[in-house]
Amino acid sequence: MSSSSPRKHLGLAALLAALSTLGPFSIDTFLPAMRAIGHSLAASPLEMQQALTVYLFCYALMMLWHGSISDAVGRRPVVLATSLLFGLASVGCALSESLGTLLLFRALQGLCGGAGLVVGRAIIRDKLDGAAAQRLMSQVTMLFSLSPAIAPVVGGWLFGAFGWHSIFVFMGLIGFALFALSWFWLEETHQAHARQPLKARYLLANYWQVGRKRDFQLLTAAVSFNFAGFFLYIPSAPVFLMQHLHLGPTQFLWLFGPAVFGIMFGAFLSGRMAGHFSQREIVSRGYWVMFVAAALNLGYNLAASQMALPWAVLPLALYTTGMSLAAPSITLNLMDQFPSLRGTVSSLQGFCQTMMSSLVAGVLAPLAWASPLRLASAMCVLLLLGFSCRMGYRLRQKGKA
Repeated sequence: MSSSSPRKHLGLAALLAALSTLGPFSIDTFLPAMRAIGHSLAASPLEMQQALTVYLFCYALMMLWHGSISDAVGRRPVVLATSLLFGLASVGCALSESLGTLLLFRALQGLCGGAGLVVGRAIIRDKLDGAAAQRLMSQVTMLFSLSPAIAPVVGGWLFGAFGWHSIFVFMGLIGFALFALSWFWLEETHQAHARQPLKARYLLANYWQVGRKRDFQLLTAAVSFNFAGFFLYIPSAPVFLMQHLHLGPTQFLWLFGPAVFGIMFGAFLSGRMAGHFSQREIVSRGYWVMFVAAALNLGYNLAASQMALPWAVLPLALYTTGMSLAAPSITLNLMDQFPSLRGTVSSLQGFCQTMMSSLVAGVLAPLAWASPLRLASAMCVLLLLGFSCRMGYRLRQKGKA
């Protein structure tokens, strides 16, 4: 490896992380202006909620196809097409004069927003092996994890300074900038001889081949449950912060700040440990950290008579550290099971995790957010489910030996 390789890979990590942020930025920068957009378009709060729902539905649905299409036509064309269409869709949102038009362009944003995340993981595994791949994926995770903390601040500032249209103009500029950067700097990593036919029956056969494998099911469930243990607090944030911790609507950084720091620190540790410890050892250490965090969270909620900062949020930072430490190794393990279908694997994993998050947000969070103790208990249950899936995979590997 040449001396310039670390800088080259850092640049690739920055580009892939930026492509991955299109999805969360489309959600988080939009939220501060939802009420004002509703007034401008004569839409009720319930109708405006559709602008978020439509986006999330299309985002989750298209995650099934980004990777498979990239397996068939290459990674670069998918990234270029989706970043350009995302920019155009964002401009369409900015120019919308009715709710129906806004929903149409929000749907197009959703269809494009997840491509960078899905295809980016496949690019990493195409390009690098072993510890080098884990380091690059950790770098992408560290950079990507900044978006949930930055996006609401950017959206609120743009809305206050220039009005709600500026938020979508900003998204459009990001899309066009990423298209230009990808055009000049992103090379094709999935060569023609390794591509799969772009036919419906082949795509369905690929999904069946990947989805029916028990090892894929167990590892995907493990990652999804691990993430759900933290994600539970995201839709619960207004109640958790404002009702239980008595914070104001401008103090959400008390939750997102520590959580993002934990994700970044865990990704940093994963990159540092790559090559020095096996993937199995890194994942095991990640679970140890998550179990300690969940136990501290549960213990604090059982012992405290009243929730207080920073103790109510510090266990979440520790949990996301362990979660982010384990995730890159599990994800690489998943894609290594199907070397010629890495895009399909990435798509199916992303779809499953998004559906799990949707279920948590729509069903579990409303049942748990009435009490901090319920939230802490639900985190423990989700972590145990994730650990059980991972142990099920480990037992299968021992049985094959």
